[in-house]
Amino acid sequence: MDSEHQTMEQFLRWAAELGVSDSTYPSRSRDSCLGRTLSVADFPLAGGRGLGAVRELRKGELVLKVPRNALLTTESMVAKDPNLGDSINLHASLSSTQILSVCLLYEMSKGKSSFWYPYLVHLPRDYDLLATFGDFEKRALQVEDAVWAAEKAIAKSQSEWKEAVTLLKELDLKPKFQSLQAWNWASATISSRTLHIPWDSAGCLCPVGDLFNYDAPGDDSNTPKGPETVNNAEEAGHVVETQSERLTDGGFDGDANAYCLYARRNYQLGEQVLLCYGTYTNLELLEHYGFTLEENSNDKVFIPLETSLYALSSSWPKDSLYIHQDGKPSFALVSTLRLWLTPQSQRDKSVMRLVYAGSQISVKNEILVMKWVSERCRNVLKDLPTSLQEDRGILQDIDKLQDPELRLEQREVEAFGSEVRSFLEANHLWDLINGGFSGKIKRIMSKWRLSVQWRLRYKRTLADCISYCNEKINNLSGT
Repeated sequence: MDSEHQTMEQFLRWAAELGVSDSTYPSRSRDSCLGRTLSVADFPLAGGRGLGAVRELRKGELVLKVPRNALLTTESMVAKDPNLGDSINLHASLSSTQILSVCLLYEMSKGKSSFWYPYLVHLPRDYDLLATFGDFEKRALQVEDAVWAAEKAIAKSQSEWKEAVTLLKELDLKPKFQSLQAWNWASATISSRTLHIPWDSAGCLCPVGDLFNYDAPGDDSNTPKGPETVNNAEEAGHVVETQSERLTDGGFDGDANAYCLYARRNYQLGEQVLLCYGTYTNLELLEHYGFTLEENSNDKVFIPLETSLYALSSSWPKDSLYIHQDGKPSFALVSTLRLWLTPQSQRDKSVMRLVYAGSQISVKNEILVMKWVSERCRNVLKDLPTSLQEDRGILQDIDKLQDPELRLEQREVEAFGSEVRSFLEANHLWDLINGGFSGKIKRIMSKWRLSVQWRLRYKRTLADCISYCNEKINNLSGT
């Protein structure tokens, strides 16, 4: 039995002793909290380690219950260490999320003496959230809004660390737990793994509960979309879920005094059981969770618009003027453009009624709208440093570099494009090709790959929009 499997068994046994269970019936066994409904399994092409169904499950069925005493919260950690609470009370200016990050580092510093050690030892040691990106990975995003989001996330993490470092020192943590690197790790853990609880806006870490992989809202495709994370599902962009929809996934149940998680759809034996924790664009997923989705119905691409156009869109918020991932312009964007491309003298009541009803004003106007959107998408693509085809090649080159079994020939190395060559030069890696990269370099490469994946999906949406608009123009021209 390898050490990872052994520590997982110890963790599941520890969780069972705390009352964590995948069954509504009391378990006589304390060897594992799983086995009646779920089991830990590897899904290499679908998010990695996750939880699979050991029997058929029905939508809405309870699949996991985690008692309050097993949750890692500021409250629970302070309750076990009054000195921690005394120190925290002297720093009222820190946010609840900063406090939870401090508490997590405090528990990590205890090592095996921590009550939650069996859980903490299974937390990832590195994350791919935007706040952890280096300069190269940040610039590799290419798109101005994405680069700005990364810069903002990095600056926010640094600022919050500077505000909290005094408390970390007062707690007399070892230097490595006071570092910015440690803070980035703790912040990423909180961002990507916490569940919503009603008594603390920072949320809680939920042992076993964060082994579930992600399922996008409204996605019944059975394809998980990310690492073994679960997070706050209470807020999800502009799409407001009903109370019943939220409870399909789960929440803290005051009557049961436990976090209860439910099957969001029917599952067959062996299928991976998934949870949804909100509606996010790919950039938001990358910022808060460290992954992107190849197919994400909630993704949006925003294109540059004239200021005068925004003045006409008062009936719709600015963030509703976008292109869907499948390439179709949003209802609000098309409606606004229909009005904007109509001469001022022709904007009478009948035209306004058509606009707000989402109806076509005229064939000529509709063709103008599609041509305008198509041309704007084409200009955005033209201004980016690399093309769709080049990005596909870069991803293939990254995969070659990441493959430990593959030995690259000299001609393959010489064929690398400028971005790959720049990465190798910036990290002094030319002599290490085929010799194996360090763990640090592999982590940087993983983040770089995510940047390329994100921008490739962004460009695909723009290209699909051009195709959509051209098809509409051809159809309209034939009428």
